[in-house]
Amino acid sequence: MSSHHIVRDTQEPALIIANGEACSYELLSQLLEWNPVVMVLDGALERVLRLGIKIDIVLGDFDRQIDPYSMLEHQYPVEIIHTPDQDQTDLEKGIALLLSREHKAINIVWATGRRADHTFTNITTIVRFSADAILVMYDDYSKIFCLPKKYDKWYPAGTPISLIPVGAVHGIFTEGLKFNLSNESLETGVRTGSSNETITDGTVKINHESGHLLLMECTDRDDNT
Repeated sequence: MSSHHIVRDTQEPALIIANGEACSYELLSQLLEWNPVVMVLDGALERVLRLGIKIDIVLGDFDRQIDPYSMLEHQYPVEIIHTPDQDQTDLEKGIALLLSREHKAINIVWATGRRADHTFTNITTIVRFSADAILVMYDDYSKIFCLPKKYDKWYPAGTPISLIPVGAVHGIFTEGLKFNLSNESLETGVRTGSSNETITDGTVKINHESGHLLLMECTDRDDNT
């Protein structure tokens, strides 16, 4: 795979490649094209190098007995950051580092699939940092991000949209969905807004008064197409 976009600008999204299920070549290529800084978490390093991706930062506790310096000799310069703190996941540490360098938009891939505990933790991690940056998690089936209190976006008819609360979310109002909410609440394990959809081409509006609400744009991808 060719190297990513050359521009270095903290106003453009950074990309974190985590260590979950790999996504399609097409999706990864699109993200690399528009994310000028690429960070790889150490558990995914060998898989990423096999794809020929140019890496800017490798971060992790390096507890898998790999030698990142020799592995990355041909990619110089690469920043190798050892983060042994076991109180945070590598994804949390990676996001925190990019925020400290004033990145205001961070895309994340390879963060779902494989272990369910890692998937759940990674998805909820974007909530923790949602006040500091725009964080979007991608895989071949979903685009996941934490909604601001007021949100509107144009969607084509029939777009699947799920509203997933992290904890309790109150005062939800929606327009443009098949099943709209009017001053209602969603709560993890009690009631979610899964598998809704847009009814016509047009703007969807989603507002909420309190809590953390994830929007998941999900599709049933046909691998045979």
